[in-house]
Amino acid sequence: MQPISVIIPTYNEAHNIRAVLESVHWADEILVVDSFSEDDTVTIAREYTNFILQRPYKNSADQKNWAIPQVTHDWILLVDADERVTTALQQEIHEYLRQDSVPYDAFWIGRQNHFLGKRVRYSGWQGDAVIRFFRKSCRYEDKNVHAEIITEGQRVGQLKHELLHYTFRDSSHFLEKMMRYGKWSAKDHAPRTPKVTLYHLWIKPAFRFFKHFVWQLGFLDGRTGFTVSYIMAWGVFLRYLYIMDERSKSPDSIDSEI
Repeated sequence: MQPISVIIPTYNEAHNIRAVLESVHWADEILVVDSFSEDDTVTIAREYTNFILQRPYKNSADQKNWAIPQVTHDWILLVDADERVTTALQQEIHEYLRQDSVPYDAFWIGRQNHFLGKRVRYSGWQGDAVIRFFRKSCRYEDKNVHAEIITEGQRVGQLKHELLHYTFRDSSHFLEKMMRYGKWSAKDHAPRTPKVTLYHLWIKPAFRFFKHFVWQLGFLDGRTGFTVSYIMAWGVFLRYLYIMDERSKSPDSIDSEI
């Protein structure tokens, strides 16, 4: 069977790191690439692997693209600290690694999302999928938020089994994460947003809420669906608020200070 390396990016993930490492203990190599955590992340990680590298964090894509060449094996499974690899997913990955010639360069993996302890079945998250099982030659696109593996020229397959994704452990974590993502998203959208208007601050967030809660059936998730839809809308509002705020300080600050 072809060997596989696992990459786990971390920053202050002491509450998550043990569970995610337990879920990938079967891998031939595990790299934890840490952004100088201030909690016990690294201490706990050393119980499972000696391959721990620390590097300042710029954005998710930059960190992952730096980590990919550091590992030994041609096949990589990249897992965030708030995700878990199920036994069924592990077995499906091994089925491909047993083949002499894998017909794909990368694989989409669906995610079963959980929010504040509740399974989210709709709300726009029902089709959530990410490319996380791929050859070492693959790289992420240059984006600050939601960067994905570049698929142009790649043979891309789809795995049947899903990752478990435990996003937002509590309200404080949610607020901190959304503010951080709002700033990163602002950097991505600023070059194509000449002027922030009421369309950006009101209509786009309102449409995002409608999209998740009505069009993508968030109402079937009840209170959880309403909360997820509201959060997604608020994230859009924050994006343009940060662009407007930074431009009020300096026309050029959006690219250097956010």
